Amino acid sequence: MEKIHSDCPCRECFFCVMKETNPTKRRSNIRKFFRDLPNQDTDGQVLPISGIWNTAMSHPNDPEFIDLGIFECMAALIWKGLKNRRWLSQDQNVYIPYYAAHIIGSYTMNLEEFAQSAVQAGIVPPLVELLRGRLTWVEQRVAVRALGHLATYPSTFPSVAEHGEVLDLAMQLALSSLEIVYSHFYRSTDRRPGYHCDLLTRGMGGSEMESRKAEEWASQLQCWSLQLINCFAFKSEFVSDICNPTFLMELPGMWGGLVNESSPAGVGLLRTICQHRLGRGPVADCPGVIDALCNIARSSDDWQYMAIDCLLWLVQDSSTCHKVIDKAAPTLVDLSDLSSLGDHKRLGDTIFNTLQSMAPSSTPSNRTQELLDELVQSRQRAKLEKTMPKEDLRIKQAAALVVKLEGNSLFSSGNITGAAKKYSEALEICPLKSKRERVVLYSNRAQCYLLLQQPWLAISDATRALCMHSPVNRHAKSLWRRAQAYDMIGLAKESLLDAILFINECTGSTDPELSVKNTGSKVPDYAERLVKKQMRKAWLFRDAAVKHGAVSEDVLLGLGLGLGQEGEDSEWETASESDIEDDDDNGEDVMHSRKGTSGGFNSLIED
Repeated sequence: MEKIHSDCPCRECFFCVMKETNPTKRRSNIRKFFRDLPNQDTDGQVLPISGIWNTAMSHPNDPEFIDLGIFECMAALIWKGLKNRRWLSQDQNVYIPYYAAHIIGSYTMNLEEFAQSAVQAGIVPPLVELLRGRLTWVEQRVAVRALGHLATYPSTFPSVAEHGEVLDLAMQLALSSLEIVYSHFYRSTDRRPGYHCDLLTRGMGGSEMESRKAEEWASQLQCWSLQLINCFAFKSEFVSDICNPTFLMELPGMWGGLVNESSPAGVGLLRTICQHRLGRGPVADCPGVIDALCNIARSSDDWQYMAIDCLLWLVQDSSTCHKVIDKAAPTLVDLSDLSSLGDHKRLGDTIFNTLQSMAPSSTPSNRTQELLDELVQSRQRAKLEKTMPKEDLRIKQAAALVVKLEGNSLFSSGNITGAAKKYSEALEICPLKSKRERVVLYSNRAQCYLLLQQPWLAISDATRALCMHSPVNRHAKSLWRRAQAYDMIGLAKESLLDAILFINECTGSTDPELSVKNTGSKVPDYAERLVKKQMRKAWLFRDAAVKHGAVSEDVLLGLGLGLGQEGEDSEWETASESDIEDDDDNGEDVMHSRKGTSGGFNSLIED
């Protein structure tokens, strides 16, 4: 063994063992260390555990520790913390069960053979006990993470599933995780467990940083619970247990907040459920879930395509189509101009073919049937236009421009209804291949519908414009209009996501009316006000805070905080309600002020 520094108190400590250069001695010493560690009651045990944690985090695919007893060691340490509270309260031992479960999760997240070794070492039972909440929510977080990794692999899923309570515990945790973190940690800044604070921030920053990290960990606790449930949802024998109506109704609202950057969360689980015939029935029986899927499908959510998949499968199924068609069809028609979305190619054609092949027993309402007939007529018109001479198409495009300018003039004079009719007339004339011009027409008509207090029509037109635009979902003014429309009907998350994407588009825009590069401001003031308002309404801990009386509903809704309550000459009004677009070659927009017309924008969107 190489020379050990004289300051080291123990020649058999983990760090000294790791310095051994002889491979045989090194393996033997590591094996002995893992075997002896759970039986020791000396202080300072958390130090080698944190060292192992660092190794597992940085090298999760390294096989060195796997067959030397690391999983047996970690399982024994968790059991020790659960059964011996005296030991747990000594020194810094309270950290050890957390680190042990985290180490298990890190080593099992990528390689199935590591997961098999973990299961054989008996790590599932102690993880299930942590999942029960036998310690605290921070240990629940790492336990559900590790169990989620084990449940991912075909060979180790049965070992998780044989503990029948795991699915029920995960569902309970998904429902209650945000309230647990809020009530047990977030709201009590002066009574937070010290080791929780240390784990959250690593000693960096004060209570504000702790609160930020707690929100992030609460999101992970919920999303990882959903990931574990999702592993069960792939097995048909568990679908009926998951499809509890109360649980299904809550799923669309489980999105993880803005701190969630990678998990499809609730909509991802709904997508897995909807792949099963057994799952589609219960989903179709929950109108609120269908409404939520339609809203996600017509939003800037990263997982928009998952909601679209759910709607398509529900329409394709003859046993559920008649239950959802009047909600799903209008949404799908709005999305039928999508060319692609992520890995989904020719998505618009898929939507059209699905709607065309609906079961005869679907019995849509008269309004839904009108929309379906219009979609068919639009496809027939596209085929006809392909055979038309280019000169005729140019004449139609010029005629549409004339009508659109008439609409702009009516809008400028305050005749919003007349302007909307002119934009509709222009859409009837404008060739379907003239995507850019049609984007402008739909977006302008959406603006009219906003001012006419018809938010659902505004959402429909803004969505159509965003689907036609290239790239998809990147037309700034349509994003802004849809954000306002979603705000009018109280859908904070959808409004927030559109508003954030609008700001991103403004930042990179060359349009002088949208660009904020040279204004000295990072974001437009009117957009910042809406984002602040929606962040309060969509705050991850909103429901928990209201339930525990920590803050009133009115405060969370932004009432009385001065958000968006501007005078008649506010930048909000001139920058958002009156930006009707032109589609001349130079791409400039015609801006019109609505001062003097009926109503004001503030009265439309503020609570």
